[in-house]
Amino acid sequence: MQEEIENKTLTLGINSAKFTGNVLKTAISKYLAYRKERKREAIRDSPEVKPFGKVSMAELQQEYGDMRQLDLQDKGLRDFDRIARDHGVRYTVFETGKGHYQVFFKAPNEANMNAAFQKFAALKVKKAERRQSALGVLEKFKALVKNAVVDRTKRKELER
Repeated sequence: MQEEIENKTLTLGINSAKFTGNVLKTAISKYLAYRKERKREAIRDSPEVKPFGKVSMAELQQEYGDMRQLDLQDKGLRDFDRIARDHGVRYTVFETGKGHYQVFFKAPNEANMNAAFQKFAALKVKKAERRQSALGVLEKFKALVKNAVVDRTKRKELER
């Protein structure tokens, strides 16, 4: 009983020659940060909480339900990770070759999986439709200048 009370007791020590509002403010903010971190640890350590997003293959196989597979040739999996977390999709990624990836995934239900992939596809289309970067346009014009064919006979005639 005594040990339990000691574990729940928090000691708040403030070293200050002059106790001002700023000292009190910092002490309270540190206390609130401590409480918030403890709450996060309790949620993280609870056994019923399953993380969403990228997990190991063993964890993915232990779950019930069927595992799906998708082949990608895009390195931009960061966008997929964010969308998968939003929709509760768990996945793992294997690199099959240079620039080729295999994604295994599971979701609580079919609707979550479809919504996640529709959102991911829409994001990819939107990124593809963006205007070109200035460096890309510059490279295109450099290539045009290098490959330009100059007809010197016309120039000589115009000069005379």
